[in-house]
Amino acid sequence: MLTGLILTGGGARAAYQVGVLKALAQIRRQCNAPPANPFPVIAGTSAGAINAAALACNADDFDGGVRGLAEIWENFHAEQVYRADSFGVVRSGAHWLTMVSIGWALARWRRARPRSLLDNTPLRDLLGRMLQMERLPRMMRDGHLHALAVTALSYGSGLHVTFYEAAGPIVPWTRSQRIAVHASIGIPNLLASSAIPFVFPAVALAIDGRIEYFGDGSMRQGAPISPAVHLGAERILVVGAGRMNEPPGERPGSGEYPNLAQIAGHALSNIFLDALAVDVERLQRINTTLALLPPAARAQTPLKPIDVLVISPSERVDDIAARHLGELPLPIRTMLRALGVQGRGDDARGAALASYLLFEPPFTRELVRLGESDTLARRDQVVAFFGWPQAAASK
Repeated sequence: MLTGLILTGGGARAAYQVGVLKALAQIRRQCNAPPANPFPVIAGTSAGAINAAALACNADDFDGGVRGLAEIWENFHAEQVYRADSFGVVRSGAHWLTMVSIGWALARWRRARPRSLLDNTPLRDLLGRMLQMERLPRMMRDGHLHALAVTALSYGSGLHVTFYEAAGPIVPWTRSQRIAVHASIGIPNLLASSAIPFVFPAVALAIDGRIEYFGDGSMRQGAPISPAVHLGAERILVVGAGRMNEPPGERPGSGEYPNLAQIAGHALSNIFLDALAVDVERLQRINTTLALLPPAARAQTPLKPIDVLVISPSERVDDIAARHLGELPLPIRTMLRALGVQGRGDDARGAALASYLLFEPPFTRELVRLGESDTLARRDQVVAFFGWPQAAASK
């Protein structure tokens, strides 16, 4: 049975995924389970695409790949992802904000073409150092990896595109507003998938001999679990970047008019978080319906039950980010303050927006710890999902 891994987007929130992976590696060792890669099918979106590629490139050493990711995420600094110095922020962010405040008409009159809020050139350099993408074909050839998929949105066509690389022939699929493209996945694909709208610039990729510009794969991603299913996964572990269900009444409204940062934070949450919850519910409904069908009727449908386990933060990531707003570099704090990010702790406003940019150790380490504790708290479910020896796991 092929096991798939879905790593979703969320900028700096993706540190949570590393904590989950660290706990999985620990549980597996305690179970004395086979050391082979537990995820032959890996699919990632946005920052999750980067984590997915790192695991895929190290599919012959899962524990080593996880340790490498943890070393990076637990010691992240914003300047490794985007220009956080005063000149870099002024050159990109301030110019972009000026165009927003004055209006695009004036920008066109001056022939100014702001591309994004921040310059993520440092991320390209970091990926070049941390990833050995040339190892992918060998990982597949040697049987350590069945398939890797990363997703991005074409700004030109509006199509949601899944780029995939597989060990064997897999026919590309086409669904409403989404297609799959067989490709040799490289760093440009990862940059495209993680290009948060407005925040990071679009990335040019070639498809069928033509150039298209792509942005974050979480945009218009109506079925984030779908790529793993198409690539043959029969059971899937999904790692989210936000709470799947918000308890009603837990966050009473402040009664104040929302500022731009708060609105932007909700918009990004809609992009990064909401589609996953809907897709998980859809998959669970399909499983329930299939279980009600008699065997003869089930044999007539192309649908098949997919065992799914979802691990997502047990705490509000926005609240965690609110405690660490002061960790952002001063030029970034100044820029975000202009958008309305202010305060700290319970009095913070706009922390959701800042959470996607908080590539600083105090924040990422807390998310890694949360991912570990959430996963270890569900040890029995994890062991049952993988079919690892239960007796050994309880020791």
